[in-house]
Amino acid sequence: MAEKKQVFIFSDGACSGNPGPGGYGVILRCEGKEKELSGGEAATTNNRMELTGVIAGLSALKYPCRVTVQTDSKYVVDGIEKGWAKSWRKNGWIKSDKKPALNSDLWEKLLELLERHEVSFVWIKGHAGHAENERCDRLAVAQRDKFAGK
Repeated sequence: MAEKKQVFIFSDGACSGNPGPGGYGVILRCEGKEKELSGGEAATTNNRMELTGVIAGLSALKYPCRVTVQTDSKYVVDGIEKGWAKSWRKNGWIKSDKKPALNSDLWEKLLELLERHEVSFVWIKGHAGHAENERCDRLAVAQRDKFAGK
């Protein structure tokens, strides 16, 4: 069996208001090639856009890969790395404080994609000069502004 390709996904989300118009930006990098993805919604939240960006990146992969996801979203990184999302799913999307887990539809999609790929998450500080994060932010903001009618 062929070795899985190593893919790097950089992702960011942006939102004006919570909820409000939002966007996401993604860069996929594999074997020296890059692809940019972006999109948005008229009424969303920042956390939904952060999750949607990662989902869009993983969904673009045509076959199982080894993936490193870099994002400035603690919500996404901690939700996966600390096992929160799996725990919420196991408990019917109820958190330990007995409140419903937000964005369960997106967490479910992300967990399904993680079963297909070997994924590690890396948190990076946002707005700190990280080249790919800044590019993703520009893509996300452009989409946010488009949905805001700017």
